[in-house]
Parts: sequence; C-alpha cells; structure tokens
Amino acid sequence: MNTTALIMMVITQGLVIAITGYFFYRVLTTPPKQEPDSYSENDDEEERQEQ
Repeated sequence: MNTTALIMMVITQGLVIAITGYFFYRVLTTPPKQEPDSYSENDDEEERQEQ
C-alpha cells in the first residue's frame, strides 16, 4: 500500500470514529423527554379515534 492510500485510510477511519463518538456522546447526554405520569395529566390530549 502506498503512502497516499495509507493516509487516506487513516483519515477516513479517524473521521468515522469521531462522528460515531460524537453521536454516542449526544445519546448519553440528552435529557429524557418529560412525559405525563397519569391519565389526568392528559386531559388536553384529543381522544383516540377508532379505525
């Protein structure tokens, strides 16, 4: 393998690892979505339509 190919391979692998690490970090640090705990808190929700 020549030098140019080796440099391109290392850069590509580095970019893939960096992007994967970034999104993994985002998943771990995103706060959980707040959801209602009871049915009474869903009073403003529209009722489910029958199909």
